[in-house]
Amino acid sequence: MSFTVQVKEEILAQAQQHKSELAAIIKLSGSLGLAFGGLTLSITTENAKIARHIYGMLLQFYQVKADIRHHQKPNLRKNRVYTVFVEEGVNTILDDLYLADSFFGLDTGIAPAILSNDSWSQAYLRGAFLASGSIKDPEKGKYQLEIASVYSDHAQDLANLMQQFLLDAKVIERSKGTITYLQRAEDIMDFLLVIGAEEAKTEFENVKILREARNDLNRATNAEAANIARTVTASMKTINNIAKIMETIGLDQLPADLQELAQLRIQHPDYSIQQLAESLTDPITKSGVNHRLRKINKLADDL
Repeated sequence: MSFTVQVKEEILAQAQQHKSELAAIIKLSGSLGLAFGGLTLSITTENAKIARHIYGMLLQFYQVKADIRHHQKPNLRKNRVYTVFVEEGVNTILDDLYLADSFFGLDTGIAPAILSNDSWSQAYLRGAFLASGSIKDPEKGKYQLEIASVYSDHAQDLANLMQQFLLDAKVIERSKGTITYLQRAEDIMDFLLVIGAEEAKTEFENVKILREARNDLNRATNAEAANIARTVTASMKTINNIAKIMETIGLDQLPADLQELAQLRIQHPDYSIQQLAESLTDPITKSGVNHRLRKINKLADDL
């Protein structure tokens, strides 16, 4: 089960229902038709549980028994598409949900009455996510939550609505519509709390903590490996120079302090500067060891 489906199923398991949730679903997944008896409303989804949820809200709020239809998608994914079809009381439903425009269509923005009421706004965001929302699996790549809208002004209204809850929502145009999105992990977790998906929020947070711990460990491991590589490289250069000195003038021509350090370096090529400093007969500082090593290297370069 994808993380998106997991969030939606948690929302659907809640007992609470609100008209604003239905309004968002119709706005994002609904289309109007005209039949002999007047307007018809079709609400589509690829999730059977969401289709039953829509059916239940229509029955609860408007005592309307909708017809649930389905068909197979004509592509390799073979997903079923469910349509909740309503042919009675459509005008009443649209008016009550602040959806009808003056030309018997669906208003493209979000009604001010919804934007100005926090509980209505939360329910609207819940419905919007059910209809066309998705969250990238927090285990994979960057964090991303998206809600797709057909209309750009609706996408901007969604962003404004999220911003009322202090979420850093942004809008981007794509070929198939406009996307309202969140990218910061903290915003996504707060959004999950706003729509009532507390279990999903906890799981998202746990995954985030584990990812950060793994990243910190990887950075530390990489840094340690890089330090070891630098130490080995520097050590081999000095060992080669010591060998050059031994083959030409001999180590006994070096001052006693340089002789001891040269012998120690040959015996322990994997030692760090700190380990060399501590292993000398008279321990010195790391800078003191570096100073002596530079002297050895210079002597070899001058030969």
